[in-house]
Amino acid sequence: MSIHSTAVVAPDAKLGARVRIGPFAVIEEDVVLGDDCEIAAHAVIKHHTRMGARNRIAEHAVIGGDPQDFKFKPDCLSYTEIGDDNWLREGVTVHRGSRDGSTTKLGNGCFLMAYSHVAHDCVVGNHVVMANTAGIAGEVVVHDRAFISAAVTVHQFCRIGRNAMIGLSAKIVQDALPFCITDGNPGRARGLNLVGLRRNGFGKDEIKALKEAYRLLYGRVPLNEALQQMRAMDGAAVAELATFIEGSLQDKARGFAHPTR
Repeated sequence: MSIHSTAVVAPDAKLGARVRIGPFAVIEEDVVLGDDCEIAAHAVIKHHTRMGARNRIAEHAVIGGDPQDFKFKPDCLSYTEIGDDNWLREGVTVHRGSRDGSTTKLGNGCFLMAYSHVAHDCVVGNHVVMANTAGIAGEVVVHDRAFISAAVTVHQFCRIGRNAMIGLSAKIVQDALPFCITDGNPGRARGLNLVGLRRNGFGKDEIKALKEAYRLLYGRVPLNEALQQMRAMDGAAVAELATFIEGSLQDKARGFAHPTR
């Protein structure tokens, strides 16, 4: 373990093996850091944060800060949970939950670039990338391997599907479909994320099935009929796409960003 002499570490913080803490970093009370974590200079790990192994927190990042929510009460006992192998770059902020017992969660292998922001009660999956200054509002759900480009803003309660690609500076006010590129202001589906799908091992048959499903969505077939046809198709990815859309249509959901013709 390596702790710089100018760092401030609360007596009850639990630090794993080979943790490295840089100059002027602050580790508050009731923090758990897993093995091989690295906390760089001036970073702050706020109270009630739980962090797995091999995470890298860059300079001036603040993890587990109080939420920017008018309903939040200072005596609220809520948490931030970070998985393993994440890299959070300079100035990244992740806020804890806004209700007693609630948790903001970040999975494994994520890359949050400089000054990106994860708000209260969000659930971010595994291997998610958020580019510089991207921000997701409260209670957003981001599924595995989504890519959120620079300067993107995501409205509260929205969902970003698995292997979705969000274009530069997009304004996301509805759910972004899995396996698709969503771009624009407001965001609209623009086609399949073919590069991302191939990079992540999707086969030709699976991509072909997704293309057929996408054609149904931007054609003139009524949505209910399109979903029925998708359910009749082969392939787990198409079934996942249909399930995601059905979730977007539930009561109080935000709907989904429809494809443009």
